[in-house]
Order: sequence, then structure tokens, then C-alpha cells
Amino acid sequence: MLAEIFLFLFLGLLAGIITGLIPGIHINLVGVFLVALSASLLSFLNPVYFVVFICAMAISHTFIDFIPSVFLGCPDTETELSILPGHELLRDGRGYEAVCLTAYGGLAAIFMLLILVYPSIFALSKVYNFIKILIPGLLLLVSFFMISTEKKIKNALIVFLLTGILGLIVLNINFKEPLLPLLTGLFGSSMLLISIKDKIKIPKQKITEPEEKFSKKSLIAAFIASPLCGFLPGLGSGQAAIIGNSISKTTREGFLVLLGATNTLVMGLSFIALYAISKTRTGASVAVKELIGTLSPQILILILSVILISGVSSFFITKKVAKFLAQKIGKINYTKLSWGTLSFLAVIVFLVSGFFGLLVLAVSTFTGIYCISLGVKRTNMMGCLLLPTILIYLV
Repeated sequence: MLAEIFLFLFLGLLAGIITGLIPGIHINLVGVFLVALSASLLSFLNPVYFVVFICAMAISHTFIDFIPSVFLGCPDTETELSILPGHELLRDGRGYEAVCLTAYGGLAAIFMLLILVYPSIFALSKVYNFIKILIPGLLLLVSFFMISTEKKIKNALIVFLLTGILGLIVLNINFKEPLLPLLTGLFGSSMLLISIKDKIKIPKQKITEPEEKFSKKSLIAAFIASPLCGFLPGLGSGQAAIIGNSISKTTREGFLVLLGATNTLVMGLSFIALYAISKTRTGASVAVKELIGTLSPQILILILSVILISGVSSFFITKKVAKFLAQKIGKINYTKLSWGTLSFLAVIVFLVSGFFGLLVLAVSTFTGIYCISLGVKRTNMMGCLLLPTILIYLV
């Protein structure tokens, strides 16, 4: 059984690399596909192997997915905040350094997660029944806090409400995987079209290690903010990073460390939440619950072991892949690459969500472009998930 566990851990790492590098191929889609296979064609396999695969894929994805965010400006919902500081460093020839900073944050998060395991389980088991009554209020509080941190509060409110209404409409229409075209348009294709319009040219990249690999301020902020966003529905690593940065102001380099740490911590904490309160907070934890139901202490220990091994492995893989791309990116026509990525995203959306998905992609793309033009943080566009979640709890 041990050999099979390591085999599926390795396969999960490879899957996380693929989902991290290719925009539009998210771990949630792989998880849904895998759950379906486990009940049909692969029903003869122990579901524990699939749990190992999903956990390894989820953790490696949290490291690798910063690479397209920095080098292509095409993030998913966990890495959208890395576009601004990441692109600033990329234009300074420091794209490799930008990715390394997120990787160091993720590596630190793996060990922070192990420290948080017992306190989180103890706290959740004691206070969750009380906290769940306050969930809509807490989500509203976090939303107002996000908006209040902006210089252009009115614009931030417009972005939050506009994307929130769009999210309500899209999520109440019956078609496959509505989040794929919605989030791809808001956070991916909108940024790609802006890059094409601005005719961005990428300078030669330096392969240099960051001076401050583990920012103490950033890691403390991630340690404080991530548990809140890891256990509340509708919140993710982007919101944790904003809250953390408000707790402890940091540089753009430190902010990238913070993003890397919160991205991995929030994913890891979702498995702890599944064990402690049987609630799912990420697509990966949903897939794990569907595969084996309630987690036993033995399965939790296995998951934590997989997280540790895959996290450390992903750190080195991320640096290797980022170094390779940094050496090649200057030789590539960035406009053509952006058009190619945009076309690929459209094909993925069509194959998964059909013609209606393409329509949603177009609407959300132009909505994203308008929101970006208002000059506020892109994380305010997470209103597309936060507003529907708040209304679900209030109604």
C-alpha cells in the first residue's frame, strides 16, 4: 500500500504542475472528473489513493499557479493579487525573483500549517456552532473592510456590487461549471486583453535569488489572517492577504511572500476544517469528502504527511520551472503569447461550459476590464462569490 501511496502522490504532483501552468485547467475540474471515475471505471481502487492524489495536486497547484500569474498575467482566483507586484518585478527583469518570493512564502506556510493543526481543530470544535450564526455578518464585515482599505472607496463599492450582481446571475443559470467562464473572464482574459492593448514587451530576466526570502511581517500576517479566511465560506487567500497586509504593512516583495503563504495555508486549512467540522471550503476538500466522507484521525495524518512532502517538493519544482521560463520569456513575442493564451482559454470554456459559457466569458471579460479601469484592487471583484454567499446565509 505504501508504494501505491507514493505513486499517487507523484501523479498528484504532476497533475498540480499541469493545472498550475495551464490557465483554465483548475484542480476543481480534475477533482470532479476523478470523483466520477472513482465511482465507475476506477471503482476497484482504494479511495484513499485518490485522496492522496487530490491533496498532492492541490498543494503543488498553490505553488505553481503563481508562474502564469507573473509571466502571463493570467491568474486564477487565488493569485489575482500577484499580478500588480509580480508584473512590476517582471518589467524590471525580476520575474524569477517574484515567483521565488511566493514559493518561499508557500514553503513557510507548510510548516506553519503543522503548527496550526491542533489549535485549529480544538478551536473549531468548540466555537463553530456559535460562529456559523455570525457567518453572514463576518462576511459583510470582511467585505466592508476590503472596500474601506481603498483610496477610491466609491469605485471599490461599484466593483464589488457589479461583480456581485454578475455572480448572482451566472450562478443561478443552469449550465456546467459556471465559475470557470465567470472567474476566467474577470481575472484572466480581461488582463490578457489589457496586456495586448498596451503592447507589453518583456525585458531580459535576471536569475537572482530574493534578498529577503522569509519576511517575518508577511508570515506573521499570514499566520493571523489565513485561519479566518480558511474557515469562512466565500473567502480565500486573496482576502486573507488583504487582511494580513492591513495587519502588517509590507513591501511589494513582502506582499508576494504573504500571497504565497496565504495561498498554501488556506488550502491546507480546508482539509483541517473538513476533519474538525465536516465542512468544505475548497474544491479539493469537496472532492475528498465525496470520496471518503468523514475524515478519521489516520486519514488526517496521511493528508498532513502528503501536504508536507508535496509542499517541499513543489518548492523546488516551482523554482526550476520559473528559472526555465525566465530564461525563455524574453525571446517570445508576448502579444502573440497573450493571444494564444486567450484563444486557449476560450476553447477550454467552450469544451467545459458550451456556447453559454462563451457568452458568460465575454460578459465577465468586459466587466473585468471596466473594473480594472476604475483603479482599485482586483480582489474587490471577488464580490462575484462573496455577495451570493452572503445572500444565501441571509435568505
